[in-house]
Amino acid sequence: MAHLCGLCLALRADHGQFARVVTNYDGLIVSVLTDAQSPRGEAGRRTAGPCPLRGLRTASVAKGEGARLAASVSLVLASAKIRDHVADRNGLLRRRPVAAAARKVAAGWDRAGARTGAGLGFDTAVLVDAVDRQVGIEELAGPGTPLTVITEPTETATAAAFAHTAVLAGRMGNAAPLAEAGRLFGRLAHLLDAVEDRASDAAEGAWNPLTATGATTAQARRLCDDALHGIRLALRDVEFADSSLAHVLLVHELRRSVDRAFGTAGCAHGSHGAPGPHPGQRTNPYGDGNPYQGGNPYGGGIPPMPPPPKKPRGLIPGCFVAIGLCCTCQICCSDTFDGPWSRRKHEGWCSSCDCCNSCDGCGSCDGCDCCDCCSCCDCG
Repeated sequence: MAHLCGLCLALRADHGQFARVVTNYDGLIVSVLTDAQSPRGEAGRRTAGPCPLRGLRTASVAKGEGARLAASVSLVLASAKIRDHVADRNGLLRRRPVAAAARKVAAGWDRAGARTGAGLGFDTAVLVDAVDRQVGIEELAGPGTPLTVITEPTETATAAAFAHTAVLAGRMGNAAPLAEAGRLFGRLAHLLDAVEDRASDAAEGAWNPLTATGATTAQARRLCDDALHGIRLALRDVEFADSSLAHVLLVHELRRSVDRAFGTAGCAHGSHGAPGPHPGQRTNPYGDGNPYQGGNPYGGGIPPMPPPPKKPRGLIPGCFVAIGLCCTCQICCSDTFDGPWSRRKHEGWCSSCDCCNSCDGCGSCDGCDCCDCCSCCDCG
């Protein structure tokens, strides 16, 4: 929460109130990594005043270069997303006046992100170039195109952002492993979006990497599992001052995100060699016996078809819903809530915590149950 609020306040301080709508979880990872590499005595925190999005409570929030870098990256990538929606003529953006206004907002965010990045020694041109190349790659992609070709621009952009956190923290030796972790994080984020949006993209006739290339869910899952493993290995080579939060987010939470996206619960490798399904049974190639890992909870019958996905909200309506969710504390305190833009179910931030706080990759687990599945983390 300190990093999320820090990103939001950095956006407001440098770019005005409206820029706060680009606050996102992916962006705050940059702030977390910068903070994790900084000496503990230099960890930047300040007490922020009451905010309606926190129920009018004060809070200790992150400040400094990490939060500002996260703001710069968030602005540029949000600008790219708007341009992409304009190009795809999504929702209200089919109307020319709305599309023109959206382009103007996107151009302003591009310039603002570049200014902040330049002040931190980070050239946002690598992000803009990656976004521009993405369009051309998608136009040329077809059946048989490797998914890694499509994810490459996202990988390049996130690698640059992750590596620059080492520069800000004064730990240049961390730049290479963090670039590798960022590259794989970008691949993972791109693929998870593709998997989660596949049904809604098909309903709207929108472009989706899996549909365009003919890739199977199993192929996407293998790439995601490889990315998870690669991120863990890369983080072992990073010198942190305090790795706790970075480890939880980039190891445990990423694994949970993959499991949720593919409809599995737990490790994806537990069913190798398991007996095959009986004819007609719906299966999942990543598990057996568990209703969420290939088992059939309906006694052999055909399970009911899931309801069609809800149509995502536009940028502005989603912003109003996000404000309402925050003001009523549903994001923090509810067991689940609908995402303001995607309208997909999300867990409340405080609804559960299935990973012990002592797990920081130090080599001893102190009874951490979440660390003994397929050597999923450094705590053997």
